Amino acid sequence: MADSFGAKSTLSVSGKSYTIYRLRALAGDADLARLPVSLRILLENLLRHEDGRVVRKEHVEAVLRWDPKAAPSQEISFHPARVLLQDFTGVPAVVDLAAMREAFAGMGGDPNRINPLSPADLVIDHSVEVNYFGTRDSLVRNAELEYQRNEERYVFLRWGQQAFESFRVVPPDTGICHQVNLEYLARAVMTDAEGRAFPDTLVGTDSHTTMINGLGVVGWGVGGIEAEAALLGQPVTMLVPEVVGFKLTGSLREGATATDLVLTVTEMLRKKKVVGKFVEFYGPGLASLSLPDRATIANMAPEYGATIGFFPIDGETINFLRFTGRSEEQVALVEAYCKEQGIFRTEGMPDPVFSDTLELDLGAVEPSIAGPKRPQDRIRLAAARTSYRKSLHAMIEKSFADVDAQSVAKWCDEPSADKPTDESIAARMLVRDKVLKPVAVEEGDTSYNLRHGSVVIAAITSCTNTSNPAVMLAAAILAKKAVERGLTVKPWVKTSCAPGSQVVADYYEASGLLPYLEALGFHLVGYGCTTCIGNSGALPDSIVDAIKKGDLVAASVLSGNRNFEGRINPSVRMNFLMSPPLVVAYALRGDMDWDPYSEPIGKDRNGTPVYLRDIWPTNDEVQSTIRAAVKSEQFKTRYDDALVGDVAWRKLNVPAGKTFAWDDKSTYVRKPPFFDNLGKQPQPLTDIVGARVLALLGDSVTTDHISPAGNIAKTSPAARYLMEHGVKPSDFNSYGARRGNHEVMMRGTFANIRIKNALLGGEEGPNTLHLPEGTKLSIYDAAMKYAEEKVPLVVLAGVEYGTGSSRDWAAKGTKLLGVRAVIAKSFERIHRSNLVGMGVLPLEFSAGEDAQSLGLDGRETFDIKGIAEGVTPFKKLEVVAKKADGTTKKFTVTARIDTPNEADYYLNGGILQYVLRQMAK
Repeated sequence: MADSFGAKSTLSVSGKSYTIYRLRALAGDADLARLPVSLRILLENLLRHEDGRVVRKEHVEAVLRWDPKAAPSQEISFHPARVLLQDFTGVPAVVDLAAMREAFAGMGGDPNRINPLSPADLVIDHSVEVNYFGTRDSLVRNAELEYQRNEERYVFLRWGQQAFESFRVVPPDTGICHQVNLEYLARAVMTDAEGRAFPDTLVGTDSHTTMINGLGVVGWGVGGIEAEAALLGQPVTMLVPEVVGFKLTGSLREGATATDLVLTVTEMLRKKKVVGKFVEFYGPGLASLSLPDRATIANMAPEYGATIGFFPIDGETINFLRFTGRSEEQVALVEAYCKEQGIFRTEGMPDPVFSDTLELDLGAVEPSIAGPKRPQDRIRLAAARTSYRKSLHAMIEKSFADVDAQSVAKWCDEPSADKPTDESIAARMLVRDKVLKPVAVEEGDTSYNLRHGSVVIAAITSCTNTSNPAVMLAAAILAKKAVERGLTVKPWVKTSCAPGSQVVADYYEASGLLPYLEALGFHLVGYGCTTCIGNSGALPDSIVDAIKKGDLVAASVLSGNRNFEGRINPSVRMNFLMSPPLVVAYALRGDMDWDPYSEPIGKDRNGTPVYLRDIWPTNDEVQSTIRAAVKSEQFKTRYDDALVGDVAWRKLNVPAGKTFAWDDKSTYVRKPPFFDNLGKQPQPLTDIVGARVLALLGDSVTTDHISPAGNIAKTSPAARYLMEHGVKPSDFNSYGARRGNHEVMMRGTFANIRIKNALLGGEEGPNTLHLPEGTKLSIYDAAMKYAEEKVPLVVLAGVEYGTGSSRDWAAKGTKLLGVRAVIAKSFERIHRSNLVGMGVLPLEFSAGEDAQSLGLDGRETFDIKGIAEGVTPFKKLEVVAKKADGTTKKFTVTARIDTPNEADYYLNGGILQYVLRQMAK
């Protein structure tokens, strides 16, 4: 490695000497202090990897001379120190690595060379579903079912653990990957075999990898394809980013939680438009935030659109590392290294210079929820009922046909229950009689009515909040107070509690509060991602039938980070994010049509109204419970054997060998076709000629719409395939569990029941028209018919195409369906990168243009010209759309190939093909 700046030096800590690349060799303290801390970490990364080729002297200088007001223009290569995988996105990565070994052997290479070159950890956390709930054995029964459904995948992962070097697997039912990363895997400062010390950095195959930014670790989510390249030593190419500084002052008021704070931050940063930018938090308010609070904010960076939401390492970080069981030697290294490098935050240190700033007084944060379809749509809890009613009216406007507009407006904006007016009462009664007609349900001896807005799922779930003892214990304290007043959860609510790590169960047990959660049905159901990613499990048939019968807009409440349409459960159309204690509160109430400030949550044993304020825990109650119940020993005990697994994991029958023995009969793990007949040289690029539109989509199409996710519908092409291979519908499992089988996944691409294809007039569902005859088919069947006809395909879309989770199959499935290009108004960062990584060309309409303004209805054929001469970053290409009558429309698009490396990936048909060919050379 080059050392143009003479930065290589040594650091002695606790009697050990480490090689470091000293940042002060580049600049004095004053010059270094002007750089955001996150950029200082990127600067060290470049300095340490300077080789005169991939990382050159001018790259280092570009970061050192960073102009906060300039538009990003300098490309750099970032080398993450490690890679974090979760099993849904990690399994296909390991499948691809196994297939690459065979492909590399076919090119004359040694297959054993295909190994992760960066340390990789895969945490199995996305496979547990809430099939059993409301009983003490729910946890065990869900785990047993998880193993039954996923044994093939787990055997494959166990094989990968012994076959690949530098690859560890954290077994099922240990915790959510981001919380396991925060509490155990992350080191804050790393060392290697050469005796070097350097900042812990990473990329992960889950959008919420950013949670680790709360620990002062620079890392973010990438697509599975890009992560695989990082595993194989390829850098992440990026432009030196803009950095938005978010100044925090004050402290949270009584009754406000970290969830309320993050929903406020998300709303503010969405409005600030920070997509593709770094966000760095600073200011005196940081001192009042616990590290779990910081991690809560960092976790939701994908929701506010930033690449990272970064908190510098400081004394709170050091305390957390020590408390969660990191060795004293490691803690000492982190503190000494960060102080030496000027990346340790202290009170009174000068504020860095940022590209832009915004500020929040923490004392101004008030209780909030978000929904019903997007995490950035924050709703003040005080306005929850009004917002719900307006959303319901928008969703079922036709049902209000018999209600006059003035009455609808009065109903939506009805005053609080303690200040009703005659007009508002009359409007409420009119809407109730005309629209809010209940559906009677009978379950055994229990009978009740379901209505629009009935909460049918209440889940304490996901990495965002289950990393935080304050909100988890607040939920338990609220449960205790509710039980003591005689309150019960409504019988139509499916309740669950899925902690982010086993430590949560320990401090619940130590606090004595678990029985109260269980009394309300919030039994532990698993340690992993459940409801937040669509693993809510089936609702009771009686509930589903009632929803269908009344065409009801049912609701879920969850402490997660994602509430996109169709994500949580196919029977639930409204999904609201909120803190764990509010999840319990709404389960007690049972509906969204409620003013939490003026209406009672229920009645006690004596018939006295009980209000939310009566059972809400105080900050002192929460903090005293944390001090009494959360202990350092809990982390040490739980993580001592984190990689060992339970008896079921240890008993798996794992094959030996360095190449995997593919089973053609497997419906879980199949050899992917991406490397079939791969030559040592790529084929020349060609223009796209005569393409048809597979789907004409609107704005904010998410990877939940594109990528196979959730349960496999019994009438879907994927279900047809599984049944043809002898799989019963009861054993379909989820798309996520079958990500290692490309046959299932390509059939599930664009299969979301809520996707709206304008080719069908905006009809919901996974269908399209096969043109020119206009036959209505499933998207998969249409794509296969086009493939037989050798017709290339394109997708047309609006703004923010591909927002949401970093699902590689959103790009892989698109590729396998025969889509050559996606033309959109704008792209989400990770999905755009994934498309390039799969050899699909992302194209952007010119400013002010889209399919509608250009008069395109999706029935045209498309020629995309200029590709054959080569695709360079941001190249302008001409598109010619030809209508059935022979008329044409020409327009210009921009190729969203953003860097020279991406141009190489596209030329080679994808990033993995590029890596293989480079290794073969």
